[in-house]
Amino acid sequence: MGGLVIAFSLPYSGRSAAEQVIREGPEDGRMATATALDAFISIDRAGQVVFTVPKIEMGQGAQSGLAVMVAEELEIDLDQIALREAPPNEKLYNDKLLNFQATGGSTSIRSNWDQLRRAGAAARLLLISAAARQWQLSADGLRAANGRVIAPDGRSLGYGELADAASQLTVPEQIPLKSPGEYRLIGKPTRRLDTPAKVNGSAQFTIDLTVPGMKYASTAACPVLGGRVASVDDSDARAVPGVRQIVRLESAVAVIGDHTWATFAGVRALKIEWDYGENASIDSAQMEKTLREASSRDGALANQTGDIAAALESAANNVEAEYHQPFLAHAALEPMTCVAQVRPDAVELWVGTQVPVLAQMTAAETAGRPLEQVIVNNQLIGGAFGRRLEVDFITQAVDIARHVDFPIKLTWTREEDTTHDLYRPQYLDRFRAAVDEQGRLKGWHHKIVGESVMARYAPAAVSPDGLDPDAIEVAAHPIYSLSALRVDYVPVPPTALRPSWWRGVGPLRSTFALESFIDELAHAAKRDPVEYRMTLLGGHPRAQAVLRLAAEKSGWSSELPAASGRGVAVQQVFGSYLATVVELNARQDKTIGINRIVVAIDCGQVMNPVSVSSQIEGGTLFGLSAALFNEVSVEAGRVEQTNFHNYRQLRISEAPPVDVHIVNSGEAPGGVGEAGTAMIAPALLNAVFAATGQRLRRLPLVHHGFNLS
Repeated sequence: MGGLVIAFSLPYSGRSAAEQVIREGPEDGRMATATALDAFISIDRAGQVVFTVPKIEMGQGAQSGLAVMVAEELEIDLDQIALREAPPNEKLYNDKLLNFQATGGSTSIRSNWDQLRRAGAAARLLLISAAARQWQLSADGLRAANGRVIAPDGRSLGYGELADAASQLTVPEQIPLKSPGEYRLIGKPTRRLDTPAKVNGSAQFTIDLTVPGMKYASTAACPVLGGRVASVDDSDARAVPGVRQIVRLESAVAVIGDHTWATFAGVRALKIEWDYGENASIDSAQMEKTLREASSRDGALANQTGDIAAALESAANNVEAEYHQPFLAHAALEPMTCVAQVRPDAVELWVGTQVPVLAQMTAAETAGRPLEQVIVNNQLIGGAFGRRLEVDFITQAVDIARHVDFPIKLTWTREEDTTHDLYRPQYLDRFRAAVDEQGRLKGWHHKIVGESVMARYAPAAVSPDGLDPDAIEVAAHPIYSLSALRVDYVPVPPTALRPSWWRGVGPLRSTFALESFIDELAHAAKRDPVEYRMTLLGGHPRAQAVLRLAAEKSGWSSELPAASGRGVAVQQVFGSYLATVVELNARQDKTIGINRIVVAIDCGQVMNPVSVSSQIEGGTLFGLSAALFNEVSVEAGRVEQTNFHNYRQLRISEAPPVDVHIVNSGEAPGGVGEAGTAMIAPALLNAVFAATGQRLRRLPLVHHGFNLS
């Protein structure tokens, strides 16, 4: 089968990497085309356009947004494009913002904005040039539309008819892109490509997959981090109908069977003696004590402007506050699951992963195979929130698979998923602000204390003095005008829990503390919180614009009934500007009713306004669950929360309306998927203060006895 190959590379040059992928070809035999960093375009002789997507779909609609970029410049409609998951290849698919091949950090649209449009435009130019040669006409007089090249006299050729000839041409050095006024798809409401399959049930997640000869597996791992299997009596487990084999690993025992329920029942029947190790004596009180003791130490300097010591010394008043954020589990709808097979010639994975190269690497290391023998078939992900940036469950699946001669599908129970997560760390933030006689802010000293995710995940990104760029994001460079500023970070070594990314990452942890404290300062100065912020945002007109819009749409200045209040937060997160307003009422029994949430967002060039609104709604409600209910605690080295009965999520009946307003902007795209999550907690707690006069500085609200009415 012939086809057109387009490779557009940034920052890599040349076609060698793309040609290697082309020679290997996708599994279905269609030709692949690639941008060296981000994307592939393939057109076969039948005219089918296949887009090899550099990002996995986790529910945010990222793949559809990326397809819009390609389709816009290639002059095709979305129903003419098919998607293919990108294989592990960091030369071709590196995310230029994350610096490795990954889906996360709300980078999918903003890291691909230039490259994918250029790839689509380059393909269009080659197809037009091929048609011009065939007709012996000037390319300047031809145009492309709906997957065809059209001549002035009405003649036309389909892209499939031109693919072979176009593949022999050289990509022009100058690739003009459409102006915003020419967009047909970008910025317009478009359908998501994954919706039909998810609605009719044909979408395949890893948990749905079967491969020939496959058996099922589940595990019981040591409940204490660092513990090992001391002994196991598996006689009762082997007696469970459908159980076929028991595999003992270093820190877990796996049950293999004919179906998932047999393996779950087999795991419950195991009698395991554990060597719990040194973490068995650790509890939450001890971990928090360690955090507080660390807060008395000097930290690594994240940023300093002016003389904060002098500002504090000469200030009319110093305002101090301390904020605490708990450990959080991911609690994604699809628990950890992976299909793995270790064959004599290859190791093959079928798994939804945000990091295909890391998945490939851990499979190779675990199976003792060269990297090139590992095949990764990436799948749709049923929610991740950062959890599938980790590969521990993939390592475990391959470890089990190497003991058998058939593929296994490992599925963790919800309890295993909750108690063996990698958790968002707990944090302690301490502020001391200098204000003058009129309550005007002159500067602050902000100390951040917590475990470093970067030190475990990407230690090369941590400076020699321990500065974690994720922990200080937003906080190190606040959008408020301050004449004096000092921000420090004190890393705390992890013990009973492994730290990892959680939806919203650095901006999430920083905005809670920062926007809560700025609200305290506004009230201490007896100033309106919106007006107080507006005064300090003079250098950020986009921030002022979203704050003004959110205030207007929420009726900020209108009167509210007694025991009601509104809270606000505004920040620049993930390259976007957001303002969130929460309106609620509070009763004497500490039940609150959230009437509505208003969000204004300037995310630069919008790809699809429907997706922006839905992502802000979903992200906001996800963050609201955490702010209201979520906290992971430890007793005797074990996570106490096991399932949704004690790690509660917002119910549909409890979800307040989220009113989203999008600012029309010609700026480069910003991130959206995590932005709403990062902004809701401070707006919520600020609203609680406005309604009750009680300033809460610790999440979640249930920790203080508050709950939803």
